[in-house]
Amino acid sequence: MPGIFVTFEGGEACGKSTQIARLAKKLESMGQPVVLLREPGSTPAGEMIRQILLHSDPGINLRAKTELLLFAASRAQMVEEIALPALQAGKLVLADRFTDSTTVYQGFARGLDLKFLRQLEDFVCSGARPDLTFLLDLDLETMKKRQLRRVRPVDATDRMEQLPIEFHRRVREGYLQLAQEFPDRIRLINAARPEIEVEAEIWKEMNALLS
Repeated sequence: MPGIFVTFEGGEACGKSTQIARLAKKLESMGQPVVLLREPGSTPAGEMIRQILLHSDPGINLRAKTELLLFAASRAQMVEEIALPALQAGKLVLADRFTDSTTVYQGFARGLDLKFLRQLEDFVCSGARPDLTFLLDLDLETMKKRQLRRVRPVDATDRMEQLPIEFHRRVREGYLQLAQEFPDRIRLINAARPEIEVEAEIWKEMNALLS
């Protein structure tokens, strides 16, 4: 496709949302139009699914298969409604999470079949694949400290953040395995450093891609 698709991945509290917003702002200041996405979400249907998955009482007891299919439904809507048209129009698309999150969270951490996840990915994504992925890697001790410092509205607790530490360990190990499997696409970044250092490294890689 004529557009450029860049994704941000990582475990909880790694700084994805902060860094993707900073990159989008810098690109826009240079006259580069950006389409900014988040998963789950981005579309009206996706945002409703996001509420169920992350912030609602009904989401507390979701089974792994149900969780997987809800994430896939949100992604399918986002890809067809926003991502594919933008990429086909030659735009730069930045996404806060994409298929790597499913592979890691529902595959490596939840234990669902990885072969099936790849087949589902092919069906859902309709050919949309990241050109570059920034993987913000954070050790678990720093993750917990950052979570404790976060200020959230009383009714905005995140279900995924509250999962046991062993779950988050499997998430991190899964991401690191993906980074070894796809070194040409995934850029592993130490997210425990100051935000400005992480931002500078991301920009260096992004500038190289645009050049």
